[in-house]
Amino acid sequence: MHCPFCGHEETKVNDSRLAAEGRQIRRRRECLACGERFTTFETAELVMPLVVKSHGSREPFDEQKLRSGLFKALQKRPVEQEQVESAVTRIMQRLRGLGEREVRSRQVGEFVMDELRHLDEVAYVRFASVYRGFQDVEAFRDEVEKLRSRRRREPLAGQLSFLGSDDAAKKSANPEKGSKGDDRK
Repeated sequence: MHCPFCGHEETKVNDSRLAAEGRQIRRRRECLACGERFTTFETAELVMPLVVKSHGSREPFDEQKLRSGLFKALQKRPVEQEQVESAVTRIMQRLRGLGEREVRSRQVGEFVMDELRHLDEVAYVRFASVYRGFQDVEAFRDEVEKLRSRRRREPLAGQLSFLGSDDAAKKSANPEKGSKGDDRK
């Protein structure tokens, strides 16, 4: 690599470390001519498919647009940034895993909704309301009912509940049950 200070062609690598959750390599380099030190980052260049919009236009996949959409849906929700970054990574892996040169925007949206459903139900309903264009309260109610029936089949672990837990409702209705042997005051 050429030195950014003097343009000399030879530099040596003094240190290499993983960065960005293992998606990059950070290298500390030193110019053999002028002695200046600098940092470089190496990432794999993976080609993402083009996104085909609903009206037929095509645009390059935009990771920042994906991240921004997730953050908007998760605004003021108790979800860590690391969880969002992991969701972005999983969505991108799924898109690359399709092995297609083009993917419909609807497919990207479905992947986003799948991740949000597992991260935070409130964010999921927020995103779904815009993505699916809910026109009235009935559309919200239908989506919440779908979440409830899905939760009965597949309970979500580690998530604050939007819908309330059946177990929590039972305990609050009958506080004596489940408190035996609990010495906390």
